[in-house]
Amino acid sequence: MRFCKQRNLPISSRKKNSSFPVLQAYKGILPLQRRHAILSFPLEKQLFRGILSHAVSKTMASMSPLFMIWFLVGLSGAVGELGDGTTKPGMVNVGVLFTFNSTIGRAAMVGIQLAIEDVNADSTILAGTQLNVIAQDTNCSGFVGTIEALRLMEKKVVAVVGPQSSGIGHVISHVVTELHVPLLSFAATDPTLSPLEHPYFIRTTHSDYFQMNAIADLVEHFGWREVTAIFVDDDYGRGGVIALGDALAKKRSRISYKAGFPPNAGPTAINDLLVRANLMESRVFVVHVNPDTGMNVFSLAKNMGMMATGYVWIATDWLASTLDSVVQPDPNAMSLLQGAIVLRHHTPDSASKRRFTARWNAMIRAGNASSGLNSYGLYAYDSLWVVARAIDRFLSAGNTINFSADPRLHEANGSTLHLSTLRIFDGGESLLQQLLLTNFTGLTGQIEFDSERNLIRPSYDILNIGGGPRLIGYWSNYSGLSVIAPEILYQQPPNTSTTSQQQLFGVVWPGETTAPPRGWVFPNDGKPLRIGVPNRASFKEFVTNSSNSDDLGGFCIDVFNAAIKLLPYPVPCSFVLIGDGSRNPNYDEIVNMVARNELDAAVGDIAIVRNRIKIVDFTQPYTESGLVIVTRVRGSSSSAWAFLKPFTLEMWCATGAFFLVVGAAVWILEHRENPEFRGTPKQQIATMFWFSFSTMFFVHRENTVSTLGRFVLIVWLFVVLIINSSYTASLTSILTVQQLSSGITGLDSLLSTSDPIGYQEGKFARNYMIEDLNIPESRLKPLNSPEEYAKALELGPKGGGVAAIVDEIPYVEILLSVYCHFRIVGPEFTKNGWGFAFQRDSPLAVDLSTAILTLSENGDLQRIHDKWLSRTECSSQDTDLEANRLSLSSFWGLFLLSGIVCVLALIVYIIKTSCQYSKFSSTEAGKSKENVEVSSNRKDPKLSKLKSFKNLMHFVDTKEEEIDNVIKRRLSDKQQQQGASTSDNGPSTSHA
Repeated sequence: MRFCKQRNLPISSRKKNSSFPVLQAYKGILPLQRRHAILSFPLEKQLFRGILSHAVSKTMASMSPLFMIWFLVGLSGAVGELGDGTTKPGMVNVGVLFTFNSTIGRAAMVGIQLAIEDVNADSTILAGTQLNVIAQDTNCSGFVGTIEALRLMEKKVVAVVGPQSSGIGHVISHVVTELHVPLLSFAATDPTLSPLEHPYFIRTTHSDYFQMNAIADLVEHFGWREVTAIFVDDDYGRGGVIALGDALAKKRSRISYKAGFPPNAGPTAINDLLVRANLMESRVFVVHVNPDTGMNVFSLAKNMGMMATGYVWIATDWLASTLDSVVQPDPNAMSLLQGAIVLRHHTPDSASKRRFTARWNAMIRAGNASSGLNSYGLYAYDSLWVVARAIDRFLSAGNTINFSADPRLHEANGSTLHLSTLRIFDGGESLLQQLLLTNFTGLTGQIEFDSERNLIRPSYDILNIGGGPRLIGYWSNYSGLSVIAPEILYQQPPNTSTTSQQQLFGVVWPGETTAPPRGWVFPNDGKPLRIGVPNRASFKEFVTNSSNSDDLGGFCIDVFNAAIKLLPYPVPCSFVLIGDGSRNPNYDEIVNMVARNELDAAVGDIAIVRNRIKIVDFTQPYTESGLVIVTRVRGSSSSAWAFLKPFTLEMWCATGAFFLVVGAAVWILEHRENPEFRGTPKQQIATMFWFSFSTMFFVHRENTVSTLGRFVLIVWLFVVLIINSSYTASLTSILTVQQLSSGITGLDSLLSTSDPIGYQEGKFARNYMIEDLNIPESRLKPLNSPEEYAKALELGPKGGGVAAIVDEIPYVEILLSVYCHFRIVGPEFTKNGWGFAFQRDSPLAVDLSTAILTLSENGDLQRIHDKWLSRTECSSQDTDLEANRLSLSSFWGLFLLSGIVCVLALIVYIIKTSCQYSKFSSTEAGKSKENVEVSSNRKDPKLSKLKSFKNLMHFVDTKEEEIDNVIKRRLSDKQQQQGASTSDNGPSTSHA
């Protein structure tokens, strides 16, 4: 059978008995298949019933009884076909809706014909039931498509395959939802066709959502930031462009210009649109149009010179469908497309696909097909198989095909619309669920739906057009861009960050170049860039004003001009002065003008801060500009007591105390052994004090002989060395460094006071102090020039001036180069830089950043700095100018070490002395009545009476050598006494 467009006749299976017979019901019973086909039409249905009743009345009399029984059985079967029987039907109607004479339609027609043959020839699918396809031509019209869809609904179809148009799909989806007839579209790719809104809509191809994500990955891969979208202004085109914008936003890119044209636009309208698009700065064009009119875009672009070097053209799958549909490639068409990148639905290679391709080519050679095989022909083929398999499961589950009237649809008086013929498919919900459970391998790959009713594993071939389409890579939502086929990558763990999976083969761009185009140029509208420049009232070293805005100078302007010269393309600029020159302009307002498109860029001493970077793009900083605090200093004045300032009172007290403690400890340790530490009490006290304080200058003359004394002294001398060095450094700083006239030493002390603070008018310091430091606005005083800075600091807070000024380092360096009695206090408390501001996503910001880095590397940036900002009048100091007094907290560790050593030495000494005293006492017990001579030259009777504290102190005061001699003598005397006693007792015993 063929598609019968005029009569809307069905397409049945290609069998010999399927030719349409002449209606001769009175001669016999019609074949079941043909009866069902006729019953699909209300008019033919009534005609058939009339003919059938006439035939019965004419033949009943002449029939034999046996033949009459056979006839009635057949007649009951025919009448059963007219009613709503519950038996398994011999035929099921499926509607097909698309534009026959279109690029997609011609391929879909062949694909559907082959699918019907294969389904009806397969005994495992719909056994005993024929699939009858009824086709309607939408004729590229939304209105006609809607009418034809309603006609299909009259014919009791259980499912509809199509349409190819997204616009018609939106309208028909409402119809099929009301009548519970599933709608399977093999070509409606509009992402806004959602199952949430249209529950009976199923897409059997991939949504443009995935295709636009593939394009966004391409844009990111080649480093482009903006694209121009050329699209047909219908549901299909608008939905795709919206998806493209969302996908680009995820990649920090955007659509800079949307060029839409009506679906029926002629060459003049498309030409005007291309002219406007060519005036924009983006040179990356994404073309998302219909296959039947898309080639006009490239033909006109070629005539306008827009297929030359520097341009980028990316076409969605419509172009691949157009090229694949051409049986004999046209070299002229290939020349129009040279350098374009094209996406095509990826269908894995398989044996079934190769056999199907061979059948298709055979039909072309036989003249039975006028279109080459494209991806939509494959999707149309698979869509029929999806329906057939679902109906087979539906019937096998015991479901029946019944239709019921919709009570909401009734005939109005005088109406000829016949709305009552539209019936609700009672089994629509069950069939829909069977469709969603589809899972088989078709010509396009795995046919399975995810939770959002999208086909799983969306992927695309990426083609580059030269002499013909050339495959340069693939894209899938599983692995992104890759040169490896998606079906191979699906067998591996997902990893979209691997570099090898993100590469493509080389691309030949328009103009037959292999270097990736920059992707943008300056707008070709004859207007230079509007560069805003602050018209400063002071600090002219950064921006020098001139009556001629094109004759500006200064550090910032020279850096900008030097960077512009390094760009590989000309940049026409026009400087616009902002401000009247009598006072500094508000820099936040200048940045806002860039964000509002009142300026293209802003150049000058513009700090890169948080609130600004949210609305504009900045280049790489070309100088640092953190905030610092400047205050007045006074010269150091001599004082009779200046030598006491290095140490705090606590430090002096601790140092003096430790001198005494260490001196006393050494005296105790040396007194019994060292003659230099003996003498009268007066002499010993003098020795102890002299020894203690002489160690400060290492001039002590007394030698230490005890081990413990030497150990204590070594540690103490180390402590003294550290204290002496610190004292000398601190005193030198106090006597030579200038002192601050205010009590502000840094940010903390500035915040703790309530004194006025100066800042440069128009700069970000004011907002920073109010918003981040919570300083009351009443404390802030705006200033405009170095002279005003100096005057305010000289007056001070009591004279109507300020206690300190908060400003950026470059301005402060200029101030300190002239006014030497001002200094920076505390560290830099913000880390900022100056940059050039551009509108968001401006590619010029990236290129200028590269140029600024080049200036920094080759030394030109430093030379420009030295030209404008090097001063020799006064050397600035960046260190703190107040020498902090040394406190005990800085040396407590040393004092602790020395104290521990002294305590340990004294403990050892006490233990040693106690042991000696115990030994001495034991020898004394045996000679309690003897007078002991302490010295060989003199007798000391006190040594025999060590029972009082006074005697103990006398023992400790006695030289250790003398005590040892006494102990030895006593032991010797005791031994002699024992010997004499033994000799006296010996003779007496013998005599007895």
